[in-house]
Amino acid sequence: MFGEELTLPIVIAAAVVDSINPCVFGVLIFLIAFMTRMFKSPKKMLVFGLLYSAVVYITYLLLGFGILKIAISTGFATTFYWIAALIAIAAGLFEIKDYFWYGKGFSLQIIPGGGDRIKYYTSKIEKLERNNPVLLILTTALLGVFVVLVELPCTGAPYLAVLGLLSKGAFAEAVPLLLLYNFIFIIPLFVIIGFTYFGTSSEKLEAWRTEHRGLMRLGIGSFLMLLGFYMIYSLNPVF
Repeated sequence: MFGEELTLPIVIAAAVVDSINPCVFGVLIFLIAFMTRMFKSPKKMLVFGLLYSAVVYITYLLLGFGILKIAISTGFATTFYWIAALIAIAAGLFEIKDYFWYGKGFSLQIIPGGGDRIKYYTSKIEKLERNNPVLLILTTALLGVFVVLVELPCTGAPYLAVLGLLSKGAFAEAVPLLLLYNFIFIIPLFVIIGFTYFGTSSEKLEAWRTEHRGLMRLGIGSFLMLLGFYMIYSLNPVF
C-alpha cells in the first residue's frame, strides 16, 4: 500500500483528532440530556446511548466503504486523493480560524437547520416512547443515521483525507483500517455516555465542551493542514 509504513499511525491519529470534534460532542450531549429526561432511568439511557453509538459507527463505516469503493473501482483514486488533500488543508484553515475567532465568518458546522430538525425528531420520538414503545429502537437508529449525515460538513474532513490516503491502495487492505478508524471515532461517545450514566449532568458536560471547543478546533485544524500537505508532498508533485 502507498505509504504503508505511515498509513496505520496516520489513520489512528486522524481518528483520534476526528473523535474530539465539538460538533459531535454538542449533538451527543443534547441527545443524552433528551434520553435522560425521556427514560428517567440511567440503564435505559445507557442502552439507547450505546444503540446510537453503534448506528453512528455503522453509518460512517458504510459511507467510507462506499466512497472508497467508488474511488478505487472507477479509476478516480488519484483525483480523489488530490481533492481530499486540498479539502483537508482548507478545512484546517477554517478550524484554526475558530480558535481565534470562534463562530465568526464561515465555520465548519452541521448542515443549516440540522439542529432544529434533530430537536423536532427527538420530540416525535418522545411521544412515540409513550404511545408505541415497539418502534422506539427503529426511530432511535434512524435518528443516528440522520445525525451522521447532518454532521458531515463539520466532521467529514479528517475522514475524507483518510479515505483519500487509502484510495491509493487496495480496497481489501483498507477495510481493517476503516474498521479501526471508526471504532476510535466513537470511543469518546462511550466516555460521555459513561460519565452521564455515573451521574455527570449534561449541563456540566456542555460547559466543559464550550470551554474547550476552541482548543479542539485548533488541534483538528493543525492536524488537517499537516495531513493535507503530507499527502501532497508524498506524491512528489512537479510544479
